[in-house]
Amino acid sequence: MAANQIDDKGVRVHCSQCGKTNRLPFAKLGEAGGKCGQCGASLAGALEHTADVLDERAFEALIRDSAVPVLVDYWAPWCGPCRMVAPELDKVAKRNGGRFLIAKVDTEKLRSVGAQMGVQSIPTMALYQRGREFARSEGARPAGQIEAFVAQSLASRA
Repeated sequence: MAANQIDDKGVRVHCSQCGKTNRLPFAKLGEAGGKCGQCGASLAGALEHTADVLDERAFEALIRDSAVPVLVDYWAPWCGPCRMVAPELDKVAKRNGGRFLIAKVDTEKLRSVGAQMGVQSIPTMALYQRGREFARSEGARPAGQIEAFVAQSLASRA
């Protein structure tokens, strides 16, 4: 399970100081700043974790409204390669937090999302920006290869 969660209004993150859950609106992702509503601590670094997509509405809002590119990991709990790639995605999130968001879609819980997006095998990773998918990769791979896929895909859009 990822440290953060995605609902239809934003990314729910936990304050590293007091533990309070805060919501970062999709339109403000990637902006500097953001403070905990309880203790005032900075939420910088909050996107250095993957985030679980909670439902179909959350997925649609994320893809449509995110201010940063979104790497979606389509996975399932029973999938061995999916479990192998999860810690690699954690490394990628830690090293790239804020440049893009890594969202995890459990295709067992959110079958309609996987079907709607044409996911035929898992793990599948897809990059989205401004409401559209622009790159896709299938299969498990180490963090360095995931970062190279993202970097190359983003560079080709520039």
